[in-house]
Amino acid sequence: MAIEFLKSGCNVTISGSKPESFDKAKDRLKEYEYKYIYVTCNVRNIDHIKSLWLKSVETWGSVDIWINNAGQNCPRESLWNTPDDYIDAVVDTNIKGIMYGSKVAAEHMINQGHGQIWNMEGLGSNDMIIEQTILYGTSKRALTYFTKGLAKELKDTPVKAGRLSPGMMLTEFITKSPTGEVSSVTQDNQFRKVFNTLGDEPETVAKFFIPRILSNTKQDAHLVWLTNMKSAKRFMMAPFNKRELLK
Repeated sequence: MAIEFLKSGCNVTISGSKPESFDKAKDRLKEYEYKYIYVTCNVRNIDHIKSLWLKSVETWGSVDIWINNAGQNCPRESLWNTPDDYIDAVVDTNIKGIMYGSKVAAEHMINQGHGQIWNMEGLGSNDMIIEQTILYGTSKRALTYFTKGLAKELKDTPVKAGRLSPGMMLTEFITKSPTGEVSSVTQDNQFRKVFNTLGDEPETVAKFFIPRILSNTKQDAHLVWLTNMKSAKRFMMAPFNKRELLK
């Protein structure tokens, strides 16, 4: 998404929970030097989020678009087999982090007189329940409810809130476990079959999202990449269109 915003002429602040989070991306952004900054931010800490906003404003003058995209996954296990610390991590990142980020952005955007807040949906946002993923799914269902409510509260302000629904994307969030090992879900033949039919590279989804974010004028907008119609078409074409994102 950062690259697509930069291609569109935007100034961009990129954040991650650790300084080394950005190391892999540096080479891809060489041509955009002085058009972006990187700020370390742990979204579980509201003071970090306040600092992220302030450093962005100090550099760019204002913040027009704020995207809450940080997420925490957990081992694919039944609830009773999931370590307690993962429950805290999912709630603190996927729920409280979204609330903190939205609170900070809304307060400052109302004061500056404009802005958009976008929250990233995921598995569970549409009420779909998949066993052994219910912690993550619960957090994303909460995100959807929260964002719809936030949009209602912002209806009489110059600030808009909306949701991004990216579908199934090939990222380390899918391919690696929270401890950095190869995710067991990628070894599941049924999952691989579905993912190779419905999944996409992040770059593909970003090219869809960014122009629509930049041109949005609606409150409570919902940008959906993997629509029901697109899913059905891909399943119908699967025998003739071999896609191998997970090999």
